[in-house]
Amino acid sequence: MMRNYGNKILNLFVVLSVSVMIGCGTAGRYADKTDNKYPDKSGNDYRNASSLLTQNGIAAYYAHKFHGKKTASGETYDMYALTAAHVTFPFNTIIRITNLDNQRNIVLRINDRKPPAGDRIIDVSLKAAEELDMIVSGIARVRIEVLKWGEN
Repeated sequence: MMRNYGNKILNLFVVLSVSVMIGCGTAGRYADKTDNKYPDKSGNDYRNASSLLTQNGIAAYYAHKFHGKKTASGETYDMYALTAAHVTFPFNTIIRITNLDNQRNIVLRINDRKPPAGDRIIDVSLKAAEELDMIVSGIARVRIEVLKWGEN
């Protein structure tokens, strides 16, 4: 009788341990966030917002090398968020960026700086690059439309 009780406790321990390990997967800090469609967390998705300024140039993307490191704004870089690094736009500026080769566009938030680099005017996160379908090429001709200025 005692032996059977010991096996039940061991089985319960194994089941609980596995449950805890499954619950502590990678979905924490860098998970694909549901608030990506609301870049300034106001609930406004900016799809119909008018443009305050337009800029054309080349976009590139940055990902794994910077994932989890601090951005110029002090935030932790999350390659799964819809964010970007721009040369001059103030942090928290909301932009619509359009890939001019396929017309795919997304709304994202500026939260980092990039050094000037010729025609390359913006570096987008991995998630943004996927949405714009520019992963294979690594760069894309883009149009940036400022929808809301951030504060410096």
